[in-house]
Amino acid sequence: MTPNPHLPHDKLLDLLLDVVCVVDKEGRFLSVSAASERVFGYRPEEMLGRTTFEMMHPDDRAAIRTLVERINLGQPSQDHENRYIHKDGHVVHIMWSAQWLEAEQVRVGVARDITERKRAEAMQAALYAISEAAHAIGDLQSLYKRVHEVISPLLPAENFSVVLYDATHDQLSFPYYVDQFEAPPSPLALGAGSLSAEVIRSAEALLLTPETAEQMLAKIGAVAGKHALDWLGVPLISGPHTIGALVLQNYSGVVRYNEQDRELLQFVSSQVAAAIERKRTHSRLEFLAQYDQLTELSNRTLFLDHLRSALQRAKRDALRMAVLYLDMDNFKHINDTFGHTTGDLLLREVARRLRQCVRESDTVGRLGGDEFAVVLDNISSQEDATVVAEKIIVSLSAPYLLEGQTLLSAPSLGIAIYPEHGQSDLHLVRHADEAMYVAKRSGGKRYVVVEKPAKE
Repeated sequence: MTPNPHLPHDKLLDLLLDVVCVVDKEGRFLSVSAASERVFGYRPEEMLGRTTFEMMHPDDRAAIRTLVERINLGQPSQDHENRYIHKDGHVVHIMWSAQWLEAEQVRVGVARDITERKRAEAMQAALYAISEAAHAIGDLQSLYKRVHEVISPLLPAENFSVVLYDATHDQLSFPYYVDQFEAPPSPLALGAGSLSAEVIRSAEALLLTPETAEQMLAKIGAVAGKHALDWLGVPLISGPHTIGALVLQNYSGVVRYNEQDRELLQFVSSQVAAAIERKRTHSRLEFLAQYDQLTELSNRTLFLDHLRSALQRAKRDALRMAVLYLDMDNFKHINDTFGHTTGDLLLREVARRLRQCVRESDTVGRLGGDEFAVVLDNISSQEDATVVAEKIIVSLSAPYLLEGQTLLSAPSLGIAIYPEHGQSDLHLVRHADEAMYVAKRSGGKRYVVVEKPAKE
């Protein structure tokens, strides 16, 4: 096609997809080509008289001021990048080439919109960074912090929170919550009325802006607390279940969330949900390896590990400690008469009562069947152990109301003291076990302290 030699110069500029602009030394627009409306959302006449800095993303202004000073001193820039705020509020990424014309005392620049390219690159980088963090970071709290760091350059994320939903207890919790105005909320029920709850209930993203908030809130009903000018939440979905939500809030009124931000945050949420589920699965496997599944007490392996640690401290610091070994009188009869389900309920209740009889620093374990053991760490005398034993007998001998039946059972206990009754974990457990059988043969519902054993 032969160019029209009579086409005015400014009309030729207006045909360009890139924006050509002229600004004075302060950055005030003197001339702008028609592409400004496609790139920035503003018609040329709307930009004239405004400065580049008032339209620029606030976080980029300081660095660009320094760069502009160098350009104005005669150092052209061919490919510097910064971000502008589009007229509708979303962020656009711009690549500039700019040069200062000394004679005219103006700066000429060409702006190319690279938003789509930057978004594609950022999403690829986010995928890699979050996937890497999910596999490398051991605890979820550190993972949430890393996710916050990764998404912050991609969209307004100064205020970011992770909301998790425990369906068993119908409770929303906020394990990661960064907000410039509000403290983390207390746990609340799914039906308490919150935007996060609506995301989790519907398993769909929710985008609120000042223009859409009134209509959206009328649709979903009243919600507790206040929401920001812009609010974006996406569900965390694992298999068929919605396990929580990722939430962004923006109070500035300048930068706005849009559908592209929603898509990006949803993409991030799929990575986070997978990481949470992996961590939960790993935690469940660890729990099953160390704890009794029925009572959630330490199993034999973990109990002996805690006992060995307590022994090491006792030997190092010249302390005393005790092992209590017990089983429930009449348990076999209850199990055979009322069934294993009732027997399991009895064992769970025994475990609950046992925990209430000891300090948090002590260890309670189920060693098998109806046999339990307790490590009393750092006691001053044998009497401390017998006081606890008496407390256990009273608590565990109280009637058990299970499935409409009132059942009676009581413990028989054996007590072994370090250092008098053994120097190793196995010796202490064995001697306490033998003393427990003495108590049982003596009629049960009592404790027996080990007689000083022969030299081991």
